[in-house]
Amino acid sequence: MSSLKDIPVVAEAAPARSGEKYLTSQGFTAVRDGIKAGAANPPQAPLRKPPWLRARAPSGAGFSSVRALVKEHRLATVCEEAKCPNIGECWNAGTATIMLMGAVCTRACRFCAVDTGNPHGWLDPEEPENAARTVQLMKLRYVVLTSVDRDDLSDGGAAHYAACVRAIKRRNPGTAVEALTPDFRGVAADVATVVDAGIEVFAQNIETVRRLTHPVRDPRAGYEQTLAVLAAAKAHRPGVLTKSSLMLGLGETEAEIHATLCDLRAAGVDLVTLGQYLRPTVNHLAVERFVTPAQFDRYREQALALGFLECVSGPLVRSSYRAEQALNRNNAGLSNASAAP
Repeated sequence: MSSLKDIPVVAEAAPARSGEKYLTSQGFTAVRDGIKAGAANPPQAPLRKPPWLRARAPSGAGFSSVRALVKEHRLATVCEEAKCPNIGECWNAGTATIMLMGAVCTRACRFCAVDTGNPHGWLDPEEPENAARTVQLMKLRYVVLTSVDRDDLSDGGAAHYAACVRAIKRRNPGTAVEALTPDFRGVAADVATVVDAGIEVFAQNIETVRRLTHPVRDPRAGYEQTLAVLAAAKAHRPGVLTKSSLMLGLGETEAEIHATLCDLRAAGVDLVTLGQYLRPTVNHLAVERFVTPAQFDRYREQALALGFLECVSGPLVRSSYRAEQALNRNNAGLSNASAAP
């Protein structure tokens, strides 16, 4: 092991284990999977996963092709970094969610497996064109861009994010872009920078109900802050669709789920996704319950009754899952009935 400022750091030659600090190729330290080892609550036996949460192991020609493109253009994907269970399905279908501004987040939400650290202003100046070329090579008609939080940048990375959108639009004028953004610390001007770049959908995830926001999310995130960001995006450019996502299984109540859906609608949110929280490592928050497919169907009905254009709801749904199908009004083609035991 080497040392940086007296903090043990795993050298790159020896890959860091989950919860360990390591030295990135850009020269700053980060924590693998975002949460330090031992940071979780007292040990809790994991709940046994029900049969409807089984996903196919990632493999196949499509998967290999997308992985090669991602590596060739030095791109990060939330599919890999957040350990998404749908990576096999999505990559075999030729779709991927591109994660901008690197693979290290300045925040440490206790549900998220993205590495955390302080990039000290580092950005890849070639990323906008690399992202645009990847979208072109994959012949995508719809692409989701997300990013890590970058509190080390004065604008939270809004200008860089917008540059990536514009580069994609220049090379791929017929491609629709969904921007799943950080909260930019609630700064409306930074939200407007991204909205004005030419996106079709602006998304910012509320993640959980008000009561559970802390400890689930990083202290710098906030329930009201997310609502304000979504409302600002809609007010700035009403024609842009707004979207948010809610994880279930963290201890929320039925009343709290309904209240959160009401709050999102009051902020002008058009689209919402609901999915099961899955604990990425033993250092993260434990799963409190597994929501059944029938319950996901019921929550979808509640959301549609509140006026959302669509609510994509199911155990393995993630905010960017089948995003291009969100306006088909059919739960993005998912059948929770077939997933039930």
